[in-house]
Amino acid sequence: MDTDPLDSGTDDALLAVFDRQMRENAQPDGAGARVERSGDVVRQVGPAPVWNGVLWSDLTAANADAHIASQVSHFASCGTEWEWKLYAHDCPADLGRRLLAAGFSAEPEETVMVARVAELPLGVEQIPGTLRPVTDAAGVRLMTEVHTGAFGSDSSRLGERLLAQFAEAPDTVIGVVAMAGDQPVSAARMDFHPGTEFASLWGGGTLPEWRGRGIYRALVAHRARIAARRGYRYLQVDASAQSRPILRRLGFVPLTVTTPYIRRP
Repeated sequence: MDTDPLDSGTDDALLAVFDRQMRENAQPDGAGARVERSGDVVRQVGPAPVWNGVLWSDLTAANADAHIASQVSHFASCGTEWEWKLYAHDCPADLGRRLLAAGFSAEPEETVMVARVAELPLGVEQIPGTLRPVTDAAGVRLMTEVHTGAFGSDSSRLGERLLAQFAEAPDTVIGVVAMAGDQPVSAARMDFHPGTEFASLWGGGTLPEWRGRGIYRALVAHRARIAARRGYRYLQVDASAQSRPILRRLGFVPLTVTTPYIRRP
């Protein structure tokens, strides 16, 4: 059996696997998206509501500014907001400062956390309410309603992306909503990455008045069970400060830190 890089003392090895599978050799993450390699940069592009941005780069102090300028020029022709997804170990060390100088805005940083699926608690937890799988437009509306209430941001673009993904690539995503009677109180999704060992968790959010009741943990366990059935080895999540302690208790370990640098047209 091959060595598992999540074993003790091999964080660097797991990070290398993550970089190679999920970034350098990334596959499109939804309908209408395509991944392009432009020299030492890997980017995803596509028409709205596709996420546009840089996934991976291998730059030096000597060529970083030229590559940044090239990507700015390319995406300017698309006329859409895009993101340079920077990781703490990316080179050069001052790449974040260079992006700010080039007109990007930094969003709050998140911690990339990873867990071995086989070691996660997969039992069904008791929660106030029931879990409803998301399979159609009505379910997507419930998800976006929760996200708007939980995060205070417009979730319409997320809804468009999910509808397209469910319609054109349903095997790459699952969604779930926690219901308290007829009220959606928490929601989350999971993306599958064919050809990799990773499934990724996204959008886990609970309405403020329903937090602290184990619903977030139940949504993680629900998705972990599905990932296990599909044979995925690892779960990965970009964790906020709020979700990090819960994920640590479940068995996730921090791998690196990522910061979204946003460039608006």
